[in-house]
Amino acid sequence: MQITVIEARDLSEAWFLCLCKTLTEGHEYKIERGSYAGQRRKELDFAVVQVRHPGSRPLIPDVPQGVPPPSTMDYIESYLPYLMTAHRKEGEQYTYGQYLETQIAEVIKMYQEDGYNTNQAFMAVGNERSLFLSDPPCLRAIDTRIRGNKLNFVVYFRSWDLWAGFPSNLAAIQLLKEYMASEIGVEDGEIIAMSKGLHIYDYVWELARITTSMD
Repeated sequence: MQITVIEARDLSEAWFLCLCKTLTEGHEYKIERGSYAGQRRKELDFAVVQVRHPGSRPLIPDVPQGVPPPSTMDYIESYLPYLMTAHRKEGEQYTYGQYLETQIAEVIKMYQEDGYNTNQAFMAVGNERSLFLSDPPCLRAIDTRIRGNKLNFVVYFRSWDLWAGFPSNLAAIQLLKEYMASEIGVEDGEIIAMSKGLHIYDYVWELARITTSMD
C-alpha cells in the first residue's frame, strides 16, 4: 500500500491538496459493497493529512464560481449535535454522538484532574456490533494529545468521502476541539487525519477537476 502524506496550513488547503492527490494518484475501482455500490471511485491507499492551523477561518473551502460548495456553515452547525450528543433522529441507525458524548466529558475531566501527560485520552466510535450495520460508522476514533499547552486531535476514518464528507467532518471536529480546549483551559492545536479509504465518487470527478484546474 502507498502512504500519501499531505501537510496543509488550514482545512481549505487540506481539502484542495487531497483532491489533487486523489485525482492523480487514486486507485480507481468499482464499489462491490457499501455506499453507492456499483459506481466507481478513486481512492488513496492510506492518507495522512496534517493540518497545522485547522482553526483558521473560514472552516469550509472556497470553490470556483459555478461549482456547488461541498458544505456550508449552516450545515456544520446542524451537524454538531450528531457529533456531540446521543440524540438520534427517526431512521438513524446511530450517531457519532451516541458513542462520543460521555467520552468527551471524561477526556475533559481527565486532563483537568490528572494533567496533560497521558496516552489514555482516546475516544472510540462504534463497537463489535457496528460491523453488522448496513452502513457502519466511517469515523472510528478521535485520539487526543496536549503538547505545548495546545490540544491536538488525531482522527481515523475507515472510509471517507473526500468531496462532501471531509470538509463537513473536519469543520465539525474542529469546533469540537475548540470547545474541549476551552473547557480544559488550553489553546487550540493541530488535526492529524488518517484514512485507508479517502475517496471521490465518479459523479464528482468533473467537479473536482474544475476545482483543482486539472484537465
